[in-house]
Amino acid sequence: MRKAALQLGMTQPSLTTQLRRIEGAIGGLLFTRGQTGSRPTPLGHSVLSRARPIVADMSALITAARDAAVGADGARLRVGSIGSRVVTGWLRRIHARLPDTDITIHIEVSSHTLLQLLATNQLDVAFVHETAGFPLEFPAGVDRRVLTAREPKFVALAATHPAAGRRVIALAELAGDSWIVDPTADHEWAALRHVFTSAGLDPRLVHVRDNTTAADLVASGEAVRPCQPTAEPTPGTVLRPLLGDPLTAELSLAWRPGALSVVELSALFDDLAAAYTAAATRNDTYRAWLARDAAPPGQ
Repeated sequence: MRKAALQLGMTQPSLTTQLRRIEGAIGGLLFTRGQTGSRPTPLGHSVLSRARPIVADMSALITAARDAAVGADGARLRVGSIGSRVVTGWLRRIHARLPDTDITIHIEVSSHTLLQLLATNQLDVAFVHETAGFPLEFPAGVDRRVLTAREPKFVALAATHPAAGRRVIALAELAGDSWIVDPTADHEWAALRHVFTSAGLDPRLVHVRDNTTAADLVASGEAVRPCQPTAEPTPGTVLRPLLGDPLTAELSLAWRPGALSVVELSALFDDLAAAYTAAATRNDTYRAWLARDAAPPGQ
């Protein structure tokens, strides 16, 4: 229910109320609700099987209507992306290269959601990430090109933290800290738990979805958090690599074949690679890491 509400852009209580109204209109219980989540009843399965084609047809109708609204001669590009410092530079480059194109951007925490939007023709291209050890499920008809096969996760911590003066921090040095994770991000909690379990550590994990609150908790010394190496430290915090890079991700550009030409896709990828390089080199810590450990983006 929580994940469904997030994807729909509404609160969980609002979604629960809406489901109860639907059940009232239909005249029967559609879901059983328990401590482990909600599951369809036999009636719920029947309704779902008949509702899915209707929802798919409505999505196709909306897409066709938007296509018609753009006009037969109008150019349009629907871009999706995970949240990243790279996005602004990527869009700026696309706009400069395609000034007459109607460009929209859809930001998601979840790469899985972006892939589904691609598969259902709601996006043309998407910048996605795949946590090492937790592969994404690419829908049929969606391809990708890897931007970087191994982006490390850094850690954000208070500038007053005892380990803040180190250039590289061992995971064990932070075992006594609370770690902030976003429960809506693909596999972030599972990946962090796996890394700590493998190291024989058991830190406290704190679920926080709001970036402002998370930044304040880190700056105050209440917690630390994993972060993208292209991120910029917020006031009162520093970013540091973890020894041995135990948390990494693969970054890719994903698309639906046929949505764009090979030349167009290549140009979009080059724009993304240039934007990523620019974001990476603005961060002294990541620039040093790249010079020591990694190939340039796109290679």
